[in-house]
Amino acid sequence: MNGTPAIVNDVMSRRVVALREGAAFKDIVRTMQEWRVSALPVLDDDGRVVGVVSEADLLPKEEYSGAPGGRARGVPGADAVKADALTAAELMTSPAVTVVSGASLARAARIMAHRRIKRLPVVGPDGTLEGIVSRSDLLKVFLRDDTDIAGEVRREVVAGLFGTYADAVRVGVRDGVVTLTGRVPDTALTPLAVRLARAVPGVVDVHCSLTGPPRHPDLDPDLPDARRTAPA
Repeated sequence: MNGTPAIVNDVMSRRVVALREGAAFKDIVRTMQEWRVSALPVLDDDGRVVGVVSEADLLPKEEYSGAPGGRARGVPGADAVKADALTAAELMTSPAVTVVSGASLARAARIMAHRRIKRLPVVGPDGTLEGIVSRSDLLKVFLRDDTDIAGEVRREVVAGLFGTYADAVRVGVRDGVVTLTGRVPDTALTPLAVRLARAVPGVVDVHCSLTGPPRHPDLDPDLPDARRTAPA
């Protein structure tokens, strides 16, 4: 696809700051401030992602710092643990929500939407950290040039579905919106063409006006002649 982003590996950031399980509370806060991030992956001794520490994990210590009789007294269970935690291992949310580097951008977007998170650690087959992907990384695909999108739709969708009839299909793209027009031998393939075109990286939407072959009243006497003018 001429270098077009298609999988997480294509758009992820490879420069990643991470924590070890023994990282101290103040070091975690300092690292977040220095790197201007709201969450950090936590790694075990083998470099595998075992959890994530976010700002939300740190806040209970401040929230309950003035609670009478000690932070944890009268505090909900999970918050009590966070309020008294001193290290990344005690603070982190585990298991971590991650995505593999070979996953599609759509897969990463679904995970972020369903789990309501902004950044995902990217891991290899063995669970070791390879990078970080953010919401803004996933949106880079929509910067793709319209000409590139049109070319891929012609090659991968139109030519693949309609073969020798592909030249009869016109593909237009404007601001990521694909328009398909022309005649095709079998309109039953039209929904599939729309679905495949919509899956092309960078496509925002698909408008389809594909029609079937012209009717021949001489061969199909039961069909109306589209060329015949209406009676006065």
